[in-house]
Amino acid sequence: MRLLQKLFLSLLLSAFILTTASAQYSYKIAKLKYGGGGDWYANKTSVPNLIKFCNQNLRMNIFPEEDIVEPGSPDLFSYPFVHLTGHGNVLFSDSEARNLRKYLIAGGFLHLDDNYGLDKFIRREMKKVFPELEFVEVPFNHPVYHQKFNFTNGLPKVHEHDSKPPQGFGLFWQGRLVCYYSYECDLGNGWEDQSVYNDPEELRLQALRMGANLVQYALTVNQ
Repeated sequence: MRLLQKLFLSLLLSAFILTTASAQYSYKIAKLKYGGGGDWYANKTSVPNLIKFCNQNLRMNIFPEEDIVEPGSPDLFSYPFVHLTGHGNVLFSDSEARNLRKYLIAGGFLHLDDNYGLDKFIRREMKKVFPELEFVEVPFNHPVYHQKFNFTNGLPKVHEHDSKPPQGFGLFWQGRLVCYYSYECDLGNGWEDQSVYNDPEELRLQALRMGANLVQYALTVNQ
């Protein structure tokens, strides 16, 4: 019994410490854990590196680790910025699609990052979320490209696979960009530790800057 009591007290103390530490930060951002079998967990170092970059260069106060959230969870509404990535199948249930819709209409922001192979699945599933909307290419003069950093020609090209230009697509709800989709770009790969892909530092910097623009847009203009 004493051992169980000690274990319980230890767990309680750990939870208190974590809660207290979290309270020191203004925001948390999350990666979306979706069904269907795709590798939602891809790019393990990308979001933490993006958070660090935002905190250092935009003086944001974001909790240093990413959270994991499911599309049907009520916790989704705790995050002003949610990131989805992967290569394979994505599947939203009807209730998950409804929850995502409510989240985005309420002021949330979803970044979809195609790791090559996501496109046909994510377009199908986002139709469940907004059947009345179509992805449109976000014009280069849109504020998302002109936050702290200016991208006069849109997305940087991080990794080359198909000799196609990178494109940024968006879903606009009542004129507001609620979902940004980076396609043919591998933007999140550019946020990874340099040792993962050995990308040139300047290319990583461009990817992080574009990611920071997305976060800044979600936290300010999009609220």
